[in-house]
Amino acid sequence: MNSRWPLRLTVAFSAGIATVALFVALFHTRPDAPTLTLGLLLLVGALLRSKVGPVRASLDYVVGIALFLLSGVAAAVVVSVLLPLTQDRRLPLMRRVFNGAMAVLCASAAGLVFLRAGGVQGKEVLESPGRAMFAATMAIITWLAVSAVLMCLVLWLDRGATSPLDFLRKVAAPTVLPMMGYGLLGVLLAVVWIGGLGIGAAILVVVPLLVARWTLSLYEAERNAQAATMRAFIQVIETKDLYTRGHSERVSEGVGMLGRHLKLSENRQQALEHAGLLHDVGKVGVPTNIIRKPGRLDASEMDAIRLHPARGVELIGNIPFLEEVKSAVLHHHEKFDGSGYPAGLSGQNIPYFARIIGIVDAFDSLTSTRSYRPARDIEETLQILLQDRYTHFDPHLVDAFVEVIRARGWVTVTDQPEPDSTVQAAIDHDDLSLGSGGGATGSAAGPGA
Repeated sequence: MNSRWPLRLTVAFSAGIATVALFVALFHTRPDAPTLTLGLLLLVGALLRSKVGPVRASLDYVVGIALFLLSGVAAAVVVSVLLPLTQDRRLPLMRRVFNGAMAVLCASAAGLVFLRAGGVQGKEVLESPGRAMFAATMAIITWLAVSAVLMCLVLWLDRGATSPLDFLRKVAAPTVLPMMGYGLLGVLLAVVWIGGLGIGAAILVVVPLLVARWTLSLYEAERNAQAATMRAFIQVIETKDLYTRGHSERVSEGVGMLGRHLKLSENRQQALEHAGLLHDVGKVGVPTNIIRKPGRLDASEMDAIRLHPARGVELIGNIPFLEEVKSAVLHHHEKFDGSGYPAGLSGQNIPYFARIIGIVDAFDSLTSTRSYRPARDIEETLQILLQDRYTHFDPHLVDAFVEVIRARGWVTVTDQPEPDSTVQAAIDHDDLSLGSGGGATGSAAGPGA
C-alpha cells in the first residue's frame, strides 16, 4: 500500500469536516456591509500575498477575528475560505486542499470557543468591552493552536525534511506573540467600525496593514535573492569536487544545531547558519586543478588554498546583511593554539562564529568520504574532536557539540564516490592530524608536513 495513504486520508477527513462546517455557516450567514467589505479586502490582500519572515502573514486571520465581533462566527467561517481559493495553482492539489480545510477548521474552532467564552457582537462589544476582549483573545489562542496542531499532524505523517518539533521550535514558538498581536488588530478593526467609523475602519486599519506587508515583501524578496546568490556560489564550488558536494549545507545545519543548543538569539542564529553555508565560498577562486590534485600540494598551491577565506570575504563583502558573517568566513581555519591561518589568532581572540564553524567543518570532513580515505565513524570522529581540544578547538564548544551530536545524531553522507586508491595524500585542509594532539597536516600544513 502507498506509504502516503495516512496523509491523504487525514487531508480528506479534514476537508470533509471543513466542508460540513462551511455549509452550516452558509445557512446561518446573511451578507452585510462588514462581511462584503472585509471579504473584498481579503481578496485584494491575496494579490499582495507574500512570505514575511518564517510565516505567511495573511489577512484571513485579522478579518476572521474582526467578523466574530461584527457579523458573527458564521460570517467569519464563510469568508475564511476565500483566501485558499486564490492559492497558486502550481501547488500540489493535496496541499491546496489541506490549506483550504485548515483555514475553515481554524475559523470554526476559534468561533466555537468565542461563543463558549461569552463572545458578543455589534453594539454589545462597546457595552461589554471586557467580555468581548476575553472572548476574542480565547478565539485567537484557539486559532493559533488548531493551526499548529494540524500542521504538526501533517508534517508527522508526511515524514518530510521538516519535523513537527522543528516546526514548533523554528516557526510556532518564535511567532506566537507576534501573531497574537496580529490577531488583536482584528479586535481594533471591529471596535473602530462599531464605534461609528463604519467602512472607514477598514481603510484605517487594513490598508496600512496591506502597505506594511507589501513593504516587508520587498525586503523578503531581496533576502531571497541574496540567499539564491549564496547557494549559487556554493554550487559552483561543489562542482569542482564530487567528494565535497553538500559539505557547506551540512556545515550550516551542524552549526545551526550547535547554535540552538547554545541558545543564540534568532538574529545570531540566522547569521551563524549563513556563515556556515558560506565558509568555503572563497574556494570559487581556487583553481580546480589544485582542489582536485591527487597528492600533496606544493608551496604555491598551498598559498592558493590559504587565500580562500580572504577571497570569501571579498565575494560576500557587498551583501549588507552578511556583515557579521565576514569574520567567521575569514577566520574559520584559525586554531585555538594560534597555529592556524590566515592571522594566527588564538583562544578567545578567534571570532566566536569562526570557532563554531571550525569544529563542524572538521567533523563533516572526517565523517565524509574523501578521495584518499573512506568516511570515519561518528563516535571515532567525536573522540578526535575531544582529543584536539585546546590545540585545534575551543574546548567548551567541542564539549557542547559532542553533547548535541550524541543527543540528536547526525545523518552521514551515503551518495559519495568511493575513495580513489591511486590518490596519495594523507589528509586535506579540513581534516585533523590523528593521534598527534591537534593541527592540520598534509596539504593544509604545506610541503613537508
